[in-house]
Amino acid sequence: MQTIEHWINGAATSAGSTRTAPVYNPATGRQRASVLLAESSDVDTAVAAAGKAFESWGNSSLSQRIRVMFAFRELLVRHEDELARIISGEHGKVIDDARGEIVRGREVVEYACGIADALKGSFSDQVSRDVDVHNFRQPFGVVAGITPFNFPIMVPLWMHPIAIATGNTFVLKPSERDPSASRLVAELYAEAGLPDGVFNVVNGDKVAVDALLDHPDIAAVSFVGSTPIAKYVHERGTAAGKRVQALGGAKNHAVVLPDADLEFAANHLTAAAFGSAGQRCMAISVGVAVGQAGDELIKVLARKANEVKVGPGDDASNDMGPVVTEAARERVVGAVTKGGEQGATVVVDGRGLTVEGHEEGFFVGPSLLDHVTTEMDAYREEIFGPVLGIVRVDTVDEAIALINANPYGNGTAIFTGSGEAARKFQREVKVGMIGVNVPIPVPMSYYSFGGWKDSLIGDSPVHGPEGVRFYTRAKVVTTRWPHTEAAFNFPTSN
Repeated sequence: MQTIEHWINGAATSAGSTRTAPVYNPATGRQRASVLLAESSDVDTAVAAAGKAFESWGNSSLSQRIRVMFAFRELLVRHEDELARIISGEHGKVIDDARGEIVRGREVVEYACGIADALKGSFSDQVSRDVDVHNFRQPFGVVAGITPFNFPIMVPLWMHPIAIATGNTFVLKPSERDPSASRLVAELYAEAGLPDGVFNVVNGDKVAVDALLDHPDIAAVSFVGSTPIAKYVHERGTAAGKRVQALGGAKNHAVVLPDADLEFAANHLTAAAFGSAGQRCMAISVGVAVGQAGDELIKVLARKANEVKVGPGDDASNDMGPVVTEAARERVVGAVTKGGEQGATVVVDGRGLTVEGHEEGFFVGPSLLDHVTTEMDAYREEIFGPVLGIVRVDTVDEAIALINANPYGNGTAIFTGSGEAARKFQREVKVGMIGVNVPIPVPMSYYSFGGWKDSLIGDSPVHGPEGVRFYTRAKVVTTRWPHTEAAFNFPTSN
């Protein structure tokens, strides 16, 4: 069976690792590979390689860095199908969804191709007599990324292209559940001309995470994952003197007003709730039906949920694949069961789904719960699976108050034909990313991604201008060039 190694200093290596973890194909439930789990000494090796590489990469020209990014971008296009199949085989999502993930990640590489504009400083002339001031940004050195299983290529691409294009070197710790995409990305960087040691991949578990957070030669750490772990990473990393970017979990709401096109809204809610088996930090897990929209919305959603075709991700006819592990499947089943026990109406029940020929796969079907209340576990907990709960309220003001009372503030959406209602919603809701008739409002790469409240620990969103700021620090230079005259006589004659 294949063993997935680390990538350190431009080559695959086992370093000193002896522990391994299984990597499964979620559609079959069978192990497809093993992945090495790093010890702290392996992290030391990767950081040392990155530190050595920074000596030259940190002084490389913008032109050199941009050439690498353009070449890397073209290789991502060329290998899109291969990457998509790797992602589907280890995560479980359907091929089209995997391709969409690659495209969204590639947009950050395209932003990095234009990094020269983002790194331009400013200049102030004659701030005092014969005195000028200018500023510029410099890279930190060695930085690290710790990324989740649900987007094995997109989320790392939110981080390392910006970090590398601004002159840093990078150590990535991907999820041990689906690590193979990161290994191929490392090979593509090498093919693009990135010098050895600038990009490194260390596979691992908490041992590797703690080693990265504690390492004295890592200046900054980026993290995306659950809120409890984001808080842990932020606390431990900042205590070690690092700059920390920590994005946490979510409970995203979509509000549907009576004047909305319910067929349009239900189409998008279905895709947003059940796409990628609900394993997205921006998935819609709560629909908020306002006033008379409720009954009709439930009818349309139930029809569409029952039409979702579930099966292995490599079959193009399927809309939704399995969840990532058996434990994830059991968690989703338990959430639906508990919802029914606590008083929600189970309108569509995804429990007990089996896929012919894949009976051992980690499959669970879409579930739709109606009459969910804020006291229920189905509302309070981040299920991270294909479960959509519907909460009913009377007014848009109640909907806004409901969202604002939730501890998460990652993404939200409103479906309406009223500009007045949409404007009120976007101004009053306490959420970082908002969609108007757009269910998953992930911003383009030249904006920054980040929520509010417990969805962002600290104040550093990813990519875009905030990403450039995170991976660099500013210098401000004040200069005076006094007038001097050439002297042709001996000094003592003056």
